Amino acid sequence: MAHAYTPGLKVAAGTTIRNERRLPIEGEVIVHVGDRIEAEDVVATASLPGNVQLVNIANLLSIPTEDIRDYTVKKEGAPVAKDEIIAETKGLFGLFKSQARAPIDGTIETISDVTGQVIIREAPIPVDVRGHIAGSIVEIIPNEGAVVEAYGTYIQGIFGVGGETVGILEVVVDSPNAPLTTDLIQATHRDKILCGGAVVGNDAIQEAIRQGVKGIIVGGIHDGDLRDLLGYELGVAITGSEALGLTLVITEGFGKISMAARTFDLLKAQEGMTASINGATQIRAGVVRPEIIIPVDAQEETVGAEATGDALDIGTPIRIIREPYFGELGRVSDLPIELQELETEAKVRVLEVKLEDGNKVVLPRANVEIIEV
Repeated sequence: MAHAYTPGLKVAAGTTIRNERRLPIEGEVIVHVGDRIEAEDVVATASLPGNVQLVNIANLLSIPTEDIRDYTVKKEGAPVAKDEIIAETKGLFGLFKSQARAPIDGTIETISDVTGQVIIREAPIPVDVRGHIAGSIVEIIPNEGAVVEAYGTYIQGIFGVGGETVGILEVVVDSPNAPLTTDLIQATHRDKILCGGAVVGNDAIQEAIRQGVKGIIVGGIHDGDLRDLLGYELGVAITGSEALGLTLVITEGFGKISMAARTFDLLKAQEGMTASINGATQIRAGVVRPEIIIPVDAQEETVGAEATGDALDIGTPIRIIREPYFGELGRVSDLPIELQELETEAKVRVLEVKLEDGNKVVLPRANVEIIEV
């Protein structure tokens, strides 16, 4: 039997998920191996140094730089409040004093008699890393974070924007072909993650933001709506840091594309459970896919199995990722060994796909990706 290997999207109802949670700088890990945590629990914490501001005391008081310490009324390491006096001249008979005040709340870090400046640093900025998924701590990364392990549903999307968020999953359409429209979004959806079908427009996304929805999962989005949402044309880069007010995960692609039936049915079966989603996407080297994770107890497994690899074989479910069949789903029906010549005169390996409507098409193997179930 011929085998080939191609990138794939994971869609698994019952799989073990290991999620590495790391601080951007060294800090303190506050969990231990074996601890059971919830998605919002902090696993590690650190403090980023606060911003600094320079106050040119020598210029403000018209004094020589080397004499600055004779005029400062605060020492290095002393806390100061905004507008508090940090240096002043003696004046004439105690009158007509010149003063320099702190522009911010903070701590005096340095008094320099070379530059005549005082450096004030703002308070440290706390950085917390949360679990993101409910599970157990199985590994500690010293001074950096931990690895959280859970069992449950794991779905990768095609594209997303917005960072990590957690909420109760609610499916608001009846079929994977139905669009997620503005009228389906209600005030009762605050703090929830909504699942639609074929497409969502910018008007519905804006309504979801107004209603306090945490995230949207849907099959497709038109590029014009995405541009309106972001306010700019998205280039080849990594997403996930956008401050949109919610996280958007696209499971199929751009345009009006129905969500894959198996993905929709899986999400429908998990409705009412806590879902953790992340829209971070990178589409060049070091591919990063948006994720949907719904942890469950191991004994609650109902559908699917853990993916076993990325091998193409007869019967492998795939999604076509090139025109003219972009977004269509099917299964591999044949894997010819011989190279075939394309219209471009390039010779490539191909495969035959039986689409969901029963038609068969022959495509280059690079034009598909595996849906791992």
